[in-house]
Amino acid sequence: MQTIEKIVYFAHSGNNHGQRHLLVEHLNSVGNIAHSFAGLANWASEVKLAGLLHDLGKYGDRFQARLQGKDQGLDHWSQGAWVALAEHSAIAAALAIQGHHVGLQRANTDALRRMNPQSLTKNHPFGLALSDADPMRLKQRAEADGLLFHTPAQTALHLQNGMAQAVANMLDVRLLFSCLVDADFLDTESHFEGDAQGKCPRPEGPKLDASAALAALDAHMTKLRGATGAQAQVRQARETLWRAAEHAGQRQHGLFTLTAPTGSGKTLAMLKFALEHAARHNLKRVVLAVPFLSVIEQTAREYRKVFKSFPNNFVLEHHSLAGLGVETERHDAEGASERQRRLLAENWDAPIVLTTNVQLLESLFSNRPSSCRKLHNLMESVILFDEAQSLPTGLAVPTLAALSHLSSAYHSSVVFATATQPAFDTLHIAVTKHAVQGWQPDEAVPEHAEMFSVLKRVEVSWPKNGEKRGWVELAADVRCADQVLCVVNLKRHVLALLKELTGTEGLFHLSTNMCAEHRRDVLEKVRARLTAGKTCRLISTQCVEAGVDLDFPLVYRALAPLDAIAQAAGRCNREGKLNEQGLLGEVVVFEPNDEKGLRWCYPTHAYYQAAEVTRTMLTLHGDLNINDPALYREYYRRLYDLNNPASQNQALNEAITALDFPEVAKHYRLIDQNTIQVLVPWADRWDEFDTLRSEAEREGISAKWMRRAQSLAVSIYQTKDGPPAWVIPAKLRRGGTSDEWFILEGDYYDDTLGLNPPKGEQVFIA
Repeated sequence: MQTIEKIVYFAHSGNNHGQRHLLVEHLNSVGNIAHSFAGLANWASEVKLAGLLHDLGKYGDRFQARLQGKDQGLDHWSQGAWVALAEHSAIAAALAIQGHHVGLQRANTDALRRMNPQSLTKNHPFGLALSDADPMRLKQRAEADGLLFHTPAQTALHLQNGMAQAVANMLDVRLLFSCLVDADFLDTESHFEGDAQGKCPRPEGPKLDASAALAALDAHMTKLRGATGAQAQVRQARETLWRAAEHAGQRQHGLFTLTAPTGSGKTLAMLKFALEHAARHNLKRVVLAVPFLSVIEQTAREYRKVFKSFPNNFVLEHHSLAGLGVETERHDAEGASERQRRLLAENWDAPIVLTTNVQLLESLFSNRPSSCRKLHNLMESVILFDEAQSLPTGLAVPTLAALSHLSSAYHSSVVFATATQPAFDTLHIAVTKHAVQGWQPDEAVPEHAEMFSVLKRVEVSWPKNGEKRGWVELAADVRCADQVLCVVNLKRHVLALLKELTGTEGLFHLSTNMCAEHRRDVLEKVRARLTAGKTCRLISTQCVEAGVDLDFPLVYRALAPLDAIAQAAGRCNREGKLNEQGLLGEVVVFEPNDEKGLRWCYPTHAYYQAAEVTRTMLTLHGDLNINDPALYREYYRRLYDLNNPASQNQALNEAITALDFPEVAKHYRLIDQNTIQVLVPWADRWDEFDTLRSEAEREGISAKWMRRAQSLAVSIYQTKDGPPAWVIPAKLRRGGTSDEWFILEGDYYDDTLGLNPPKGEQVFIA
């Protein structure tokens, strides 16, 4: 009797040691890993089904030929999506499978019908051919391989609910999608990183031991209390905040505000709340999102002091603004370059993650596999937003809805921390249209009003109606002060003022033109001069305003949104030392005399609008008391009345209603332009730059390389014509080049100004 040899199907081409990746093993692994990522989610069985079906098309003969270089331009995912939809009514799984290479697509009824292989054979939206047009043949091959496909007990999305709660529904799909793509990327990586003995899985990140972390934090605070030179009232306010954070951490998980004056120790108090809360509710990680890179750098340095005896990567910084632009896959996604780019995407597998608002929030509304990969790690977590007032009002309602649903459905807690708390609770009714729980947070610090009154450390001088200052006049004022900070709204204003101050003693500059290490070095020098009583004049953009621990006796601030002025004032007499002499710090708000006109004095139209609300309140009330929390509530109410957040961004609202994932990703942008990361040769870290550049040229970049390179990188805008001519793309390890990481070529990094490209090239982030 003749023996029929069993056909062996492979998922990927051979790794560097010639090892092939069995398809049945890949599908089982992805299903199991994705299921483990889902945790307590009610759709955990659905994501396991998605893992088992996501590469069903690889059982097609054409795909197996593709692995031998005999075919190309193939879609190997739509067949599994159709089986999930048609046989198991698993809509979210179908969307995730369909999107794990091309991104999440539309979820309306017509779009779902077009997943039918017959439709795709006639008209494929990406111009691809199906690896096999018969899903049943593929399923039979999979079952012959030992795979079993069970209809999930519960699913994430039910279209019969209509379009109500659309933001919540879309987030459910993204979180399931995140579990799938991270599992897929990790299993694929373990194959390609493997050796002759088999796969080499990436080691899991360290786990959060909240009790041990709390002990380390409390010990660190004991040392700080003993070493502080702060004035008695400042110390008292910090203790009040610390106790409030400790008590609030014991509450039920949910939505919180944490309102506290600048300089009251908010950064560590937030961590205290988060760790107490994690210990109380057995949560998995702490994620802190901030508006500025400089805040990440300072916070990371502070947190690493706390956890210096903990494992490597206990605290993860994710600086990069790259990875959030438009991603369109017009090929079959089996090329080495495309695969590597996705495997390099960050997945936040760490106990404490520090990132930017851009990374976290744009990822929550993304449709891209690489951006969504990390989202499942927001489940069962404490998510902190420092300087919460920086959230654009035009994105407020969908953002609050997504965070509200993340909290209520996925056992996470969300904290909005700031000295200038936005009145987001006034948007509660609008938020309920997108997520049923709405936005009604608890205040973690009920004593905050008293703290503000006790911590009056500055007097603010406001500009009189029509009064303006030119750069020559302002430079003269700066020269007259021994220690002074001047914050302006635009980088060209910084350059104009620096030009007038050329040759001035003790002059420093700070902006996001500078890499993280360069900014850190400047801040250390500035702090040292301030402590020693030496002359120190710092000219900066807004990047100095939030979370940067500086203490000047005098601050000049260009007219701006009220919250920005308050943040700048937080760099003045921060420790209250002038109070001990019966004095207060001085904050001078001025209006620049810009020849381009008023509207051109601000980085964005929204910033201009908010500054105009400040101007209106000055006209109505005269001088404003920035120590009164009620002032900010009036300010935000006026701002919301002016721009009506619930009706802003009509294109985004329509895309959400249509459950159109690509359009939502297109219109939900904190930064309108795409960005790239440029490795720069700052002179003080030239050896490190040279090492990173050599490694990139010799071996290609890796996830570990990217984490090391962040501190020597500057984020710049991607122009419509592509990357500027003075950068070169970094090589990838298995061929091709990165579209997100570049290396500076030429003498365009200045030891004072930072990145200083050829004249006329506007690439900087404001």
